[in-house]
Formats: sequence, C-alpha cells, structure tokens
Amino acid sequence: MSDFSPVIAAAVAFIVTAALGLPALPMLKRLKFGQTILEDGPKWHSSKQGTPTMGGIIMVAGVLLSFSITYAFSAIAQTAFANERMTYRFSVTLAGVALAVAMGIVGFMDDYIKVVKKRNLGLTAKQKTFLQLLVTVAYLVTLYLIGVRTTWIPFVGEISVVSGAGILFWIIALFFVYGFVNAVNLTDGIDGLASSVTLVVCCVFMLITGLTGMASANTASAAFAGACVGFLVWNIHPAKMFMGDTGSLFLGGAVVGLGFSSGKPILLILVGIVYLIEALSVMIQVSYFKKTKKRIFKMTPIHHHFEMCGWKEEKIVFVFSAVTLALGAIAVLIVAL
Repeated sequence: MSDFSPVIAAAVAFIVTAALGLPALPMLKRLKFGQTILEDGPKWHSSKQGTPTMGGIIMVAGVLLSFSITYAFSAIAQTAFANERMTYRFSVTLAGVALAVAMGIVGFMDDYIKVVKKRNLGLTAKQKTFLQLLVTVAYLVTLYLIGVRTTWIPFVGEISVVSGAGILFWIIALFFVYGFVNAVNLTDGIDGLASSVTLVVCCVFMLITGLTGMASANTASAAFAGACVGFLVWNIHPAKMFMGDTGSLFLGGAVVGLGFSSGKPILLILVGIVYLIEALSVMIQVSYFKKTKKRIFKMTPIHHHFEMCGWKEEKIVFVFSAVTLALGAIAVLIVAL
C-alpha cells in the first residue's frame, strides 16, 4: 500500500502546533513571558515589546506528537516508515530529532533566564556555547556509534569518514553543526522569517529524501515542515507570538538533523544559504567595525539591513524564502541527476 506517513506527519504537526497556540498564547501572557526588545535594534521594533515569547515549545510538542502518532499508524499499516525502524537510517533520523529537541532545551533555558530577569541576555556566551557544543559532540558520537561511515559529495559520491583524510569530517562536522544551529538562531529576527525559510528547507529535504527512498527522514522532514506552518499561524506579521531561542535553536537542530538524516549534509551549504548569509553578515560587520570603527551594513543580521533600507518585513520574508526555494531546487536537481 502507499505510504501516507509524510502526509500524516505534516498534518498532525500542523494541527497540534497551531492548536496548542490557543492555550499557549494566554498562558504566556499570564506568566508575563514577553519578549524584551534590544535597544540597538530597529526603533520600530519597540512596538513588539511584551509579545509572548518561548512559543517554540508548541513546535517541539507538535513534532514529537506527530512523529509518535505517525510511527504508530505506520506500524499498524506496515508502511515503509515503520519498516525502517530497525535500520541504520531510522536511527540516524531519530538522532536528528533528538538533536533538535536537545538544542530546543538549551534555547528554553536561555529564554527562561531572559523572561525571569526581564532582560535580553539569558545564558552567558560561555554557558550557551558549552551547552551547544556538548549537545553537538553527543550527536556526532551517536552518529558514529550508529554506524555513519561515509558522507556524500556532489558529483563524487560516497566517501569514507573513518579512514585517511576523511577522518577530518568529524572535526568539520563539529563546527558545521554548531555554526548552522546558531545561524538559524540569527535568522529569527523578524515576524515569520525563520519559520518561513525553515519551512522551505524542510520541503526541500522532503523532496530529496523522497527521491532517495529514505522513509523515516522523509517523514521527519514533513513533521518539521508541518510544525513550521502551524507556528506561522501565530508568528506571521504582525506576530502574536515569538518562538524565542526555544524555537530557533530547535529549528537549527532540525535543519542540521535533516541534512545528516538525508546522508547529504553538504547540501545545507546550498539549501541553507540564507542562514549562512545571516551569520556571515554579523561576522563581517563585527570584524570590519573592530578594524575601522565603520560599518558595512546599516545593521546586522542582514535582514535588519534591508529593514533599514525600507523593506517591509513581509517583503524580506518573501525574498529570503524565494532565494531558499531557488537554491533548494538546484540541490534537488543535483541529487536527481
């Protein structure tokens, strides 16, 4: 029979995430878990002061419930998703979901400190870095123990990561995972941006894993995509709720997890180009300012630069998502060839 697991996963994640926003929104307001807007951000963002944050919790719940329900259905119907459960590929996918949840927990800790202290600081840089690196190392060790022994390179194929120069893969992967998670975090700066861009990324990996017959990774991609759409119900401009670091780090872990689950993490450089540009804009701005005391961009991350240039938030979300879609299409073609 046809495997409807991805459809069920996306639908359940969307419904659960969107529905949980109904009780979560008044609850977060009642607990006064409102966002504190940075003083050096765009002045017009001051109107967002107090908007409930930590909404990423509903995405985490949506994905976990979706994955569980879909697995139960698949086990009963004996579809490809459940039939993969004892395989290496299912384990890699499950590790990716765990990575997303673990990063979300780090984000929750950061958000909790912010809202309790009523300041936009949260965990110190050292604390946050330590926890993220700890999760990253645990994830990579898990991948090795599961049996990851190769990685895919476009137009080359599979190469060993346990012998010769391939061993460097694990060192590169450490910075790759940590860097991408934080790049997604930086993308969360205007209404609907991180959710929309990540939705496109998830859909791209749905196509890639569908083409390559990876049922569990395909289902996970659908679950994360559904959660993004569900959260957009509350986060599209003007946002009624922010995801906070709980959501942005969760999505960062999800993006990385999907990359590795597909067996083609290198494609994140193409599919996740918006995240990379966001992070690079900050690095370039800081480095240039330290040397010259001048700025290249009006404000970073770069979405704020476009805001300062007069772009509306909706236009930024549309353009950034369109760029992601265009490069994602190229990634799909590379895999399909």
